[in-house]
Amino acid sequence: MEFDADRERELIAILSALMEKPSISPQDCGCQDIIEAFITPLGFTSTRLPFEEVSNLWATKSGSQPGPTLIFAGHTDVVPAGQLSLWDSDPYTTTIAGDCVAGRGAADMKGALAAMLMAARAFHSKHEQYHGRLGFLITSDEEAEAINGTKKVMNWLNHEGEHFDYCIVGEPSSSRLLGDVIRVGRRGSLNGSLTVKGVQGHVAYPDKAINPIHCCLKALTELSECQWDAGNEFFPPTSFQISNFQSGEGATNVIPGNAIVDFNFRYSTASSEASLRQRTEEILKHHKVEYRLKWSLSGEPFLTQDGQLITATKAAINSLRGYQPLLSTGGGTSDGRFIAPYGIEVVEIGLCNETIHQVNERTSLSDLMDLTRIYLDIMERILLPDSHQHVS
Repeated sequence: MEFDADRERELIAILSALMEKPSISPQDCGCQDIIEAFITPLGFTSTRLPFEEVSNLWATKSGSQPGPTLIFAGHTDVVPAGQLSLWDSDPYTTTIAGDCVAGRGAADMKGALAAMLMAARAFHSKHEQYHGRLGFLITSDEEAEAINGTKKVMNWLNHEGEHFDYCIVGEPSSSRLLGDVIRVGRRGSLNGSLTVKGVQGHVAYPDKAINPIHCCLKALTELSECQWDAGNEFFPPTSFQISNFQSGEGATNVIPGNAIVDFNFRYSTASSEASLRQRTEEILKHHKVEYRLKWSLSGEPFLTQDGQLITATKAAINSLRGYQPLLSTGGGTSDGRFIAPYGIEVVEIGLCNETIHQVNERTSLSDLMDLTRIYLDIMERILLPDSHQHVS
């Protein structure tokens, strides 16, 4: 697909419309109205799925013949801009200087949403007939709690008997160059909130108190030094990290009555939620810690094996950029963790992640154009069987 001046202006216009909405998670601020207005003239049928304060959009269009369903998944919510005085420009005004496009959400991930929309328009203008379905699954609850977004949409789709085969998640997967890394899986994320029970007292009379900090130190040391697994060919070893430790009454002469420790496992497919929970509690009991422990599973690990979607994505990147992407399961979590368990091939391919969640978040106009080309090429490889009409 050749990018002329008109298409470049259209890309900038749709991106600007999205970025100028201060859609701090879980707010959508009308972004999905913009998306729906863009895809409805292309023939997509949309369903709005609000859950609590979260906006969700499900939209599909069927081709002329049966075939696979390819879905683009993404989120309209962004993280807060932070201290506005540190920005070189208004984070909610799209600022373009040369090839640089700056603003909150430029890379994560309103830029990818704009590329998806432009690619869908280009696909439908080029191909009146194709196999299968093309669709969008858009949420405003990815950057925050991720409870009322993609997770609930997938439950709703499953209840309605809706299934799709392939999913492209537009998270900023690239490292130094567009398409140099694609995510084919993610580690699981398991949170624990540990309350260690003690007895408050005066520091001068330790025999009349129980210090919860002292009680849990050996157990926490063992937990932090434990080798949970060795990982495998797809994932690094599971890691345990303490994220918060709260105790004390604010006085230097008081032994606290309890301690609260928040921790997280980022775990591979070499471990399971059950095995991590069991081993953690065995260690706490071994050290005779009196405790309460609340567990929260953010997502299980998933891995997309080599299949048609990975093959198409690698081919599209190589055709345009001339290199093969690294297949990675690194990074944090994404909404792919809610989609893959339904037997769907999931690949994350998006813009460079160097400035995401930072002040002066930015991407490049040339990368946005090329990402649009990559998305279009993947669509053609999946939905046009035996077609050799790929992106120029």
